[in-house]
Amino acid sequence: MKKTLTLFSLIVLFISTISFAQTNIEASDILKDIKAGKTISYSNVTIVGVLDFTYMDEALEKLPKKKKNSWFNWNNNGNNGNQIKKLIDVKISFVNCTFRNDVLAYIPDEDSGYTFTASFENDVIFKNCNFERKAMFKYSRFERDSDFSGSVFDDDTTFKYAKFDNKANFENTSFDEVATFKYAKFKTNVSFSNSIFKDSAIFKYTNFYDGVSFKNTKFEEDLNIKYMKVSGDFNISGMDVAYDIDSKYTKVNGKSFSKYLIDKK
Repeated sequence: MKKTLTLFSLIVLFISTISFAQTNIEASDILKDIKAGKTISYSNVTIVGVLDFTYMDEALEKLPKKKKNSWFNWNNNGNNGNQIKKLIDVKISFVNCTFRNDVLAYIPDEDSGYTFTASFENDVIFKNCNFERKAMFKYSRFERDSDFSGSVFDDDTTFKYAKFDNKANFENTSFDEVATFKYAKFKTNVSFSNSIFKDSAIFKYTNFYDGVSFKNTKFEEDLNIKYMKVSGDFNISGMDVAYDIDSKYTKVNGKSFSKYLIDKK
């Protein structure tokens, strides 16, 4: 009987060890799957290694060594001769995942003089994830639905110049460092409700074409909404800003921010 229990215990331990080992996923393996056209779907795993959606290293092999207008054909439409654009055409889904290293859809490479960016043709989900290092989505275009709800950004992050063509969700997110959505464009209603910005939040020149919710959102430092434009519902009930709000030239349905607040009372 004792031998049976011991054997059973060893089997359970062996299975548990295998399961534990499988929780770590190499970023390089994910990038290989994307290149192969496979749908990316992970939950409750840890991603190890830099997840570079721009495929910069591969792109550099095909680019001129000297800084000049690019002939590289990875969706570079000529808007910027030194901006190399990669389009990710598969569905991306990470739920309850931890990213140990950088997640990059934007890399300004000083050595080559090129800037590498990535956009997403299909759904993008980073729900309840933890970004322990940089999360860079500057210039990214999200053509389908995107969901970052419940995620925690421990390090630098940027969505500057990002374009969200369909549904976008940032509810219950937490930003430990400066978070910038400067010049970002949201075509449909987006929610930042119940989110926490522990450092400065920058929504300067951001355009919300179909409303935005900052319901119960906490800004523990400054909030910059200078030149921000909102069309549609603007929900700021329960919003709390610890320090200054820069709302110069902000427009909410054609009204100044201060006029909007007066009319709401």
